Amino acid sequence: MLRIGLIRERKVPADERVAFTPKQCAHLLETVPGIEIVVEPSPIRCYKDEEYIAQGITMNEDLSDCDILIGIKEVPADKLIYGKTYLFFSHTKKKQAHNKKLMKALISQHVTMVDYECLTHEDQQRILGFGYYAGIVGAHNGIKTYGRKFGLYDVPAAHDTKNYQEMLEAYEDIQLPAFKIAITGSGRVASGVLDLMSQLDIEGVEPTDFLTHTYDYPVFTHLKGANLYARKDNDTFYRDDFHANPGKYKCLFSEYIAQTDILMNGIYWDRQIAPLFEKEDVRRHDWRLSVIADITCDIDGSVPINVDATTIANPVYGIDRATLARVDAYQNTHEIIDVMAVDNLPNELPRDASKYFGSHMEKFVLPELLAAKSSIIERATICKDGALTARYEYLTDYAMN
Repeated sequence: MLRIGLIRERKVPADERVAFTPKQCAHLLETVPGIEIVVEPSPIRCYKDEEYIAQGITMNEDLSDCDILIGIKEVPADKLIYGKTYLFFSHTKKKQAHNKKLMKALISQHVTMVDYECLTHEDQQRILGFGYYAGIVGAHNGIKTYGRKFGLYDVPAAHDTKNYQEMLEAYEDIQLPAFKIAITGSGRVASGVLDLMSQLDIEGVEPTDFLTHTYDYPVFTHLKGANLYARKDNDTFYRDDFHANPGKYKCLFSEYIAQTDILMNGIYWDRQIAPLFEKEDVRRHDWRLSVIADITCDIDGSVPINVDATTIANPVYGIDRATLARVDAYQNTHEIIDVMAVDNLPNELPRDASKYFGSHMEKFVLPELLAAKSSIIERATICKDGALTARYEYLTDYAMN
């Protein structure tokens, strides 16, 4: 019998998401033999304790007799239970400085840490993530910001609606202007952005047409692969080569600066990859961008004028094109670029995001946890029995010093 505990989220600021909804828990208990589920009570979870109880799910403050403890965000170091197996986003694989204390505690507490970010199929594609809803909410925030900045329309924040459907209903009586949106990326974030474009009937156009045509209705173009990057030496693009040698590639987004009103950025980025533009580009006479929704939110990363992550309560700041200084947002001028850089976007639609996440957990992860041996779980296990696993030994200095 595998006893699964759904833990209370304790990270600040609070996160309302959960790995399994009440109905999903009930379904699992009915259909998956050999498991029990216990839920730790929580005053902030998007699904209330009473909803779990109504589905016949056991609630208990003490999860010490559970075999696997499942959360969403990082567990505070002093709340880890010795020797347990945990699943959550640890944000340690890149040696994130703010989680060094947590990494050391995972080792000292002999925790087996299975990181959602490291769960991959054999082809290295990630299995779990909230990127799809990050894309939806980030795109909504970008459109909302444009309307508020220029006084054209107003829609509620996603977190002020009950769910995705109610958020969409807010657009029913709004005529969106003829803005041009550039979407970057090819993963789950981009798929969420594209879903919202479809729901709002924003027309997709080819990159070449986006560069050369004007429209009297809102349009978007999707930039990825060869439309966004090319080798510096011969202007070609090969996906495998790009992933192996990103430093040999230049970014082509500069071509789109003069034709784009809103940038919705959903690319994976690291320091070897060229940014979408350089800081000095914002002073170009043909700079048109007035809103940037940096959904993947890498500070001073693919969007070099992203100077800080923002919050759900205050999602946007302005960047003065002349000085590059951070200023107030929503000024009705093209001399100020509004940057949306919320780093926990899915928490604006927590019930939808949790249901989406839980369905993937059920399909792809739970069977692996129940298996006698799983390469998927092994690849995602950062540490076990007080030591880093072989795949993550590069974290030794980070975890031990």
